[in-house]
Amino acid sequence: MAATGTFASTRYTALARPARCEAVGYDATMRSGFKGDLKPASSGFLAGGGRLALVTSVGPKRTVARAKTIGLEVSAVLAERPMGALTRQVTREMEKEMEREREKEKSRESMSSKEQVNMTKVFSIILGGGAGTRLQPLTLRRAKPAVPLGGGYRLIDVPMSNCINSGINKIYVLTQFNSTSLNRHLANTYNFGNGCNFGDGYVEVLAAAQRPGFGGDRWFEGTADAVRQYMWLLEDAKNKDVEDVVILSGDHLYRMDYQDFVQKHKDSGADVTVSCIPMDDSRASDFGLMKIDGKGRINHFSEKPKGKDLQSMQVDTTVLGLSAEEAQKKPYIASMGIYVFKKSVLAKLLRWRYPLANDFGSEIIPKAAKEFNVNAYLFNDYWEDIGTIKSFFDANLALAAENPNFSFYDAEKPIYTSARYLPPTKIEKCRVKDSIVSHGCFLRECSVEDSVIGIRSRLEAGCDVKRAMVMGADSYETDPEAAALLAEGKVPLGVGENSKLRNCIVDKNARIGKDVVIANTDNVLEAERQSEGFYIRSGIVVVYKNAVIKHGTVI
Repeated sequence: MAATGTFASTRYTALARPARCEAVGYDATMRSGFKGDLKPASSGFLAGGGRLALVTSVGPKRTVARAKTIGLEVSAVLAERPMGALTRQVTREMEKEMEREREKEKSRESMSSKEQVNMTKVFSIILGGGAGTRLQPLTLRRAKPAVPLGGGYRLIDVPMSNCINSGINKIYVLTQFNSTSLNRHLANTYNFGNGCNFGDGYVEVLAAAQRPGFGGDRWFEGTADAVRQYMWLLEDAKNKDVEDVVILSGDHLYRMDYQDFVQKHKDSGADVTVSCIPMDDSRASDFGLMKIDGKGRINHFSEKPKGKDLQSMQVDTTVLGLSAEEAQKKPYIASMGIYVFKKSVLAKLLRWRYPLANDFGSEIIPKAAKEFNVNAYLFNDYWEDIGTIKSFFDANLALAAENPNFSFYDAEKPIYTSARYLPPTKIEKCRVKDSIVSHGCFLRECSVEDSVIGIRSRLEAGCDVKRAMVMGADSYETDPEAAALLAEGKVPLGVGENSKLRNCIVDKNARIGKDVVIANTDNVLEAERQSEGFYIRSGIVVVYKNAVIKHGTVI
């Protein structure tokens, strides 16, 4: 089949294949910008069967230059008045096509007429001040967002990078517990005014502070209370043009376009928009669940329901665009703890409507859903709340899978972190399978499988590491220094010779001696052995930061 057309002369020529045919020419006279009559320019004869294609650039506007193809089935010999019959058929098809084109143009004009979100009028608040008790012992000496991730990152790098990739460069990070390493990492990595090409924004760490005389002689008492205590700063002169506030958590693993999130919020006219994700039965009770109407408005919200209350929150998630099969597996709509507020509404909720409410998920959102326009935004991609040792461990090992659900290897939307200027990893006679080995490591005649090996890690000869996360170290020890320690019966940094690691997390700067076995062969679920340098959480052995595991120890 071949067809040619020239819009400038409104003359079209169509050829039908495979039937024997003669060229049939038409002149199209346009009316009202989108309708047309086809008049025979010459007589012709079309015989046999086939398909006739007419290529046209006609649209609702004569300036449209996009080609359209109209297909006509030709199954009869047109003996009498062949041109008249064909003309009527082509005219009908052209009118249908041009009507469809007109509707598309209306849709495009409607979309272009909507206000495009200006991301310079948006700032984000990343909540990083929780005590992180569920992640202990990893949070004994650091805030949750500062916990290492994926070999060379920290949890805070995920929301920070999502903000930068989405055009948000006005960022506040609220901290309270063990915030020293988090503050240092943010200062070293995201100093927008120190040559980093992230725009003209700012990153400010807002630590919990007592302010006697202002009713603020107390620490943060929850996520909402943390924001409330700093509302005075969020409304200062440099934020006077800000219209919307994105509230984020510092312990989630996902990649998200906040610009689309805010755009949907603006287009819907919502006061608050909650990012949500379809959820299955096994984990639904760990999250805030919601019900929505046909327009996406949240009409019921329940924080971490159990039993019958949980069952009552089941909904038909096909309304979110899921297939029937997916909807059956995931009958709940769970809040991700990610919100967009109109700045004026946020101030009203925190100061005047609910001045005693301390938490967004359990208090502010459920109450606001009854009185304000609170909408849901579907995020149907990989997202993991890594607030427990098990979820943290599983999410990290999943990064080393052959086809991981989340990957740091994305050129368009990278995950940023601190530039450490470390040398490449050196691997000598090792077997490494389905693992991530970060930079600056030394691996000697060892086996590593299904594991994540962090920066500056040292694995000596005979080590056997499987399903383990080794976070690495903050500094190096030279070979002479390590040899001197061994000579004194002490333990150098890293994992010693002939040690075996299974199903465990080794925190930074830990010293694992020679001939150590960490495997939890007794299948202990929970234990606290701080004096011995380790905890057990959900069956996972966690060697805490700076711990020393003596030579020959079996755990």
